[in-house]
Amino acid sequence: MITFPIAKINLGLNVVERRPDGYHNLQTVFYPVGIKDALEVFPMTDDFPSEVDCDIKVTNIDIEGNEQHNLVVRAYQLLKNDFPTLPRLHAHLYKGIPTQAGMGGGSSDASAMLLLLNKEFHLGLSEEQLIQYAAQLGADCAIFILNRPAYAEGIGEILSPIELNLSGWYMGVVRPDIPVPTKEAFAHITPRMPRKCCRDIVMQPIETWKEELTNDFEESVFMTHPELAAIKESIYQMGAVYAAMSGSGSALFGLFRQPVDLSTEFDGMFTTCIKL
Repeated sequence: MITFPIAKINLGLNVVERRPDGYHNLQTVFYPVGIKDALEVFPMTDDFPSEVDCDIKVTNIDIEGNEQHNLVVRAYQLLKNDFPTLPRLHAHLYKGIPTQAGMGGGSSDASAMLLLLNKEFHLGLSEEQLIQYAAQLGADCAIFILNRPAYAEGIGEILSPIELNLSGWYMGVVRPDIPVPTKEAFAHITPRMPRKCCRDIVMQPIETWKEELTNDFEESVFMTHPELAAIKESIYQMGAVYAAMSGSGSALFGLFRQPVDLSTEFDGMFTTCIKL
């Protein structure tokens, strides 16, 4: 059993309100993009036993800490609580989505596990039920149940699909080796309502986005890490029609009319360019 979790970018990200529970209400547009991980799951056998019901091996990146805390395992455990007949499983996760990048890789992996378990073991969960499970795992996990463009409110779990199609555009991504912890990013945010909702801006021509479509995290993150601001400016200089930081960073992306080779400009960093 294998599935391929995909990444996302944020088109606009506005922090509009601090909640009593310590979280923040957001307004953002999630757009899935074809940068992928690979998640393979197979039943445990007596030949390869484990001390836990679901174990995981993560490859292609170095993971600090206990791999058993991975969201894929937590997704399994969440369903196992309600469906105790789920078999014991091994999981192998090959990471192709850059980590700590604001591209939702871990959240996508978790939701992919929920979808796979629901399908392969005939759990009968509806899309709405899967979204409710996903929301328990992380604020932006729910979008990867839908896997289509959506306007998000709340902490990211209140989703309204939108008719947004960027087909034919090229997306270049740069992820420098600069981790931006989400908690740190939120600590310097002053919540406020945007002058115009990102849901409305993304319906305009992309040429208008540069002046109106904003990511509230950029102001504080760029102050702490000015090299990220410099990367964004370089992406524009290379011909991007729109460029921004995704999520709370540290990946930055640009939308181009033509394919672009970012590797020469950003040597030593993760770079890619894909057709949307």
